[in-house]
Amino acid sequence: MTEKIIVQGMSCNHCVNSIEKSVGNLKGISSVNVNLNSGEVVVDFDHTLTTLDQIKETIEEQGYDIV
Repeated sequence: MTEKIIVQGMSCNHCVNSIEKSVGNLKGISSVNVNLNSGEVVVDFDHTLTTLDQIKETIEEQGYDIV
């Protein structure tokens, strides 16, 4: 399953790395692609192992806001 999440508060490559690492550590994540310019995070994951809500919560725990 692939989902696009709009994230506010990202301003640099550290932000990109922080989200990619934290979300990438969740079970069932195949890929995480963060586009700093558009504020989009595209996640490919196995929805039987990780929910979209868990992914969003992980991003918010890093200090960013989900639109």
